[in-house]
Amino acid sequence: MLVTTKKLLVVAREKKYAVPAMNVNNLEAIKAIISAAEKMRSPVIIQTSEGAIEYAGIEYLAAMIRVAAKGKIPVAMHLDHGKKLEYVRMALANGYTSVMFDGSALSEKDNLRITKQVVKMAHAKGASVEAEIGAIAGIEDFVSVEEKDAHLTNPEQAAQFAKETGCDSLAVAIGTAHGAYKFKGKTHLDIDRLKRIAKLVKLPIVLHGASGVMEDVKAIAEHHGAKLGSARGVLDQDIVAAIKQGVAKINIDTDLRLAFTAGMREAVDDLPTVIDPRKLLEPSTLLMREVAMRKMKLFGSAGRVK
Repeated sequence: MLVTTKKLLVVAREKKYAVPAMNVNNLEAIKAIISAAEKMRSPVIIQTSEGAIEYAGIEYLAAMIRVAAKGKIPVAMHLDHGKKLEYVRMALANGYTSVMFDGSALSEKDNLRITKQVVKMAHAKGASVEAEIGAIAGIEDFVSVEEKDAHLTNPEQAAQFAKETGCDSLAVAIGTAHGAYKFKGKTHLDIDRLKRIAKLVKLPIVLHGASGVMEDVKAIAEHHGAKLGSARGVLDQDIVAAIKQGVAKINIDTDLRLAFTAGMREAVDDLPTVIDPRKLLEPSTLLMREVAMRKMKLFGSAGRVK
């Protein structure tokens, strides 16, 4: 059943678990995530970025997600990293139950002004809003913030921003990064900063760029020809610590991409005589499902749907 992200996240923060927010681009990813959620009895947020919308078309994506959400598992349909108001309007017109406005690259004044506008638009449609303050380093679809320009979230500023905008959840920067190559040196997140934010911001907190770049999935991809080298992600122990401090939504994209491409590479190597795309895509779907299930266990969302 389709629900707003707010409905899922308020409970998650109170109960100290996080709802997985998983990016999709195609049918296989949607089916893998829903299958995992049903197996694990976990609520889930299925989200599409501006890049996914450009690739697949918002009407196709929205229709597939609505079909996937017809069961008993609570599913939110979310716009991830909406940097342009045209995408926010498009998502709301197509029945998305929540949207993110990412004004983190703007001035504080402009981020505040446009976020307020988005909150008014979305709430009028019964949808919830995720805002962002502080920039997340790395590259993911149309999101690109050079490390030297990335800044961590100021707790006092975050509290004032949340109060003034009326947003329903807040994405913060505490050291995560988009993409597969997240860290060159120190890998730990700034949990002390998160603690200070959580004391002041009572809304559900969102963590972007939080994929773990799972070593076993990376190994499958590299065994079948991928060149991933120094790719590495956020430590599981940091994810658990962040959830304890109020993080209620965790975005996962890179780990799903890695699983999809690892499964595809494996299929092409192991099934050289097969030309049926359904057969070649099956390992990708199964591996994405496995990754999604592991995230649901890690985030503590497994078993929350009775």
